[in-house]
Formats: sequence, C-alpha cells, structure tokens
Amino acid sequence: MIFARTGARWAGWALAGGLAAAGAARAEEGAAPASPAPAAPTTEQVAELHAVAESLWDVFVPEAIKAEYELLGPDELFAFFTRLETAGRQEDLEKFAAFAPETRAAIAALRALPDYADYADWLREQLADMEAAREAVTPPSVPPDGPVKPRDPAPSKVVAGVPLHDLWVGRMATRPRPARADEYLPVVRAAFAAEGLPEALVWLAETESSFNPRARSPAGARGLFQLMPETAKSLGLSLFPFDQRTQPRASARAAAVYLKKLHARFGDWPLALAAYNGGEGRVGRALKERGATDFAGVAEHLPAETRLYVPKVLATVQVRTGVTPGELAAPTAGTAGTNAGR
Repeated sequence: MIFARTGARWAGWALAGGLAAAGAARAEEGAAPASPAPAAPTTEQVAELHAVAESLWDVFVPEAIKAEYELLGPDELFAFFTRLETAGRQEDLEKFAAFAPETRAAIAALRALPDYADYADWLREQLADMEAAREAVTPPSVPPDGPVKPRDPAPSKVVAGVPLHDLWVGRMATRPRPARADEYLPVVRAAFAAEGLPEALVWLAETESSFNPRARSPAGARGLFQLMPETAKSLGLSLFPFDQRTQPRASARAAAVYLKKLHARFGDWPLALAAYNGGEGRVGRALKERGATDFAGVAEHLPAETRLYVPKVLATVQVRTGVTPGELAAPTAGTAGTNAGR
C-alpha cells in the first residue's frame, strides 16, 4: 500500500497497509509464498487492493503511525503502475532503473496481502530489469590503489549484435528454474516443433510469464507468451467467452506462428525477439531510420524494456540449454499436420 509521510508526501509502501511500519511480525508470518508468475493489476484490481489495505489500516495500524503517515488513494496507487509502465517504454535505461528503490518497497508491501502475491511477482520481474539497467549504465569503479583486477569471465562469450547479453548471462546463472517449467515445457516443445522453431526457444516463456498461463501485464498482454489482444486475434485465438491466451497449448502454438513470421521478416532471432516485445512497426522504423541491419544498430533507440528483453531472453536460453545466440537455428518447415496435435 502506498503511503506518504504527513506533510512531506514522500512516496513509499507500507506492509499490509502499515503493518510493517508498526513492526508487526504477523505480516511476515502470514505472507503467502511467491507465485511463480507475474500478474499486473488492472484499475479495478487496484481499487480492490486499496479497499483491503484500507480495512487493515483501520484495524491494525496504531494511532501513532496514523499520525505520521497517510494512506494514499487508489488513483495514486494505480499511478505508480502507470509510471512504471511508461518508464519501460522510454529509451532511457537510467530513468527506468531509478524506479528500483520504490519497487523493492512495493514488493515487500504486496507480499503481506496473500490475495495479491501475483502483483509482487510482476513487480519482481520489473525489478530484475531495473537492476540490470542500473548495472548497464553504472561505470566500473576504480579503487585508490589502481584498476580493479579483471574477474574471471562469466561462462559466456561476447555476442556480436546483442548488447548486454553477458550481463544477463551472469544474472540468469544464479536464478532458479521456474517452478512450473516442467509442467508446461512438453506442451510448448510440441507447439514449437510443429512450427519448426528451435527447441531451446521454449525458454522464452520464462521471460514472458515464468511459465504461468494466467499471467497478464498492465498493457493487456496475457498467457504463457503474453500475447496482446489484437495479436492473439490475428493469430486465430478467441478472447470470448474464454480467453484462449490462458490455454497453454493454444497460446504456445500462436506464439510459435508469430515468432516464425517475425524471423521471416527480420532475418534473425535478436530482431525477431525485439519485434515480439516492442512491435514490428517500431523495430522496422528504427532499422530504416538508422540504416541498421542488426539489433545492436538500433538497441539504443528502442524502449528500455525491449533493449533489456532481447539479451535477457537469449541469456535465459543459453543458461537453461547451453545454446548460444549464434547457435540458435532458423525455423524449419516443422511438423505441422503430422504430430502437432499430440
């Protein structure tokens, strides 16, 4: 729950509407385990979250805390998510990284509300990108006694055309596999094989949703592969009365078809992934305006989230499978029509 110090209006987050500020151990003991998937709040859900926290604030927060802090409204709560989304769409990594402190506090706050653990998971994915952005824009420090001795290189090599790839390899190497990966990998592998996509690319689902078929974003993307509504409909998925984006088999097959189309248009996986995340039009225009032919040539002119997304996906693939970006094969004819339905 966002709160502000009375008279100062500095932004922060209070655990369960102020329980952490009161020092209540109950918040920590009652926190639900993290869900394996990010889910982003809608306006209605933010309003519901605010109502829950408001009731907790009234019941559990001591008067001394109430005198020092004030509870912010749902509009201000939703504004936080909107500002965060806007920052990700801009090209400035430093501005995006600046949201990290507030986001860390928000994650801790939302963990105290079991029904809203998915919000904390969504924010945790955003925080990982912010931390990578901060690392990318921070120059290495030089101690008084001279330059730092180079560390042993991470288990990856510099990848031409994919800025920040090695940074993400180092970060993903310490990240555990999503809890639901083994449950959905067979379905995704079959769908990708049907379209002739390289098997290693199934790990795109980790970056998109942590293998949660119900995951959704503030922009309206949903499912294992976070397909936007119009994209999903163009790929033959139905959104009503049941949203097929939440059905693993249908979502994976649609994503595979779309990825194959993007590779055919842009000619390699880094650009295809950039278009998957940032949009075909934006990537196409950036290539044309810059006279570029690869991702490295346009990365700095794409949204911060896309600039981070491409190396993150490719690093995830490498860490999970050992397949480097250069070894990620182009699509083939696939098995559609033979065993696609198995």
